[in-house]
Amino acid sequence: MPRTKPKLPIDPYVLALLGTVGLAALLPASGTAAQVASGASTGAVALLFFLYGARLSTREALDGVRHWRLHLTVLVCTFVLFPLLGLAARGLVPLVLTPQLFDGLLFLCLVPSTIQSSIAFTSIARGNVPAAICAGSFSSLAGILLTPLLAGLLLGGDAGGFSADSLVKIVLQLLVPFLAGQALRRWVAPLLTRYKKVLGYVDRGSILLIVYTAFSEGMVEGVWHQVSPARLVALFGVEAVLLAVMLALTWYGSKRLGFVREDRIAIQFAGSKKSLAAGLPMASVLFGPQAALAVLPLMLFHQMQLMVCAVIARRRSHDPEPAARADAGAVAARG
Repeated sequence: MPRTKPKLPIDPYVLALLGTVGLAALLPASGTAAQVASGASTGAVALLFFLYGARLSTREALDGVRHWRLHLTVLVCTFVLFPLLGLAARGLVPLVLTPQLFDGLLFLCLVPSTIQSSIAFTSIARGNVPAAICAGSFSSLAGILLTPLLAGLLLGGDAGGFSADSLVKIVLQLLVPFLAGQALRRWVAPLLTRYKKVLGYVDRGSILLIVYTAFSEGMVEGVWHQVSPARLVALFGVEAVLLAVMLALTWYGSKRLGFVREDRIAIQFAGSKKSLAAGLPMASVLFGPQAALAVLPLMLFHQMQLMVCAVIARRRSHDPEPAARADAGAVAARG
């Protein structure tokens, strides 16, 4: 009998994120090291979005555009429903959340959806993978404009918001590399396919570097002394409710809108999740020295969504095939 490799009760990537935060707390980068880490982090973000652009084929993008109802639903979930729920949390200040944690929570609600994990979970659950690819990509591109604009409108003076300088920085870090990946896809795509596993480590390593840089800056600035353990527990509870509400709205709401199971899976995973890769560089531009505290809610939410969505995807993968469901329904009707 072949021996099966035991599975960890928690995603190894989540453990890596927690370890990175711990490393930043014990050995934060400062001085020249901080400048080097910041430059490397900027380069990692550019590389990450270059790879996203190179992976999305033009044919997939065009096919995705035709499924406009699905993408519009994901965009509404990401940039309308999430911000409305974030604004509703203002009533929790100051009894449950501090004003700074509320700003971070609201910023989390303004960040675009993920690409990589949405695709992975949709694939595991046997959903519409091309739709998930396009929905995540379209959300990221829309977020380059909508996130700083909404931050300026809803956060006011707490974030730099929508300004020419912040928009240029975000476009240079995210949109330009994405478009470069699209332009060079013909030559880069074969390499991405050949070294898919290695590039997966590059993706995750880039995010870990961004996390280390942001949390190191927070340690140097002393922002973590502003958050007590009780406030962190309260924040975790608020975000658990937020995630549960969005998972329910995307699943049952898409059913009411008439989407089939495969599309509902793509909508649920793309419409209920937030991108750490896009949110971190945006926060560094919009919040400056306070970026580390501003991204704390996003960090917690990111880890929570990975664990919860992994469980949901595994359960969805055991759903019967459409033909089997139809046969079972016919049998039930005859019975």
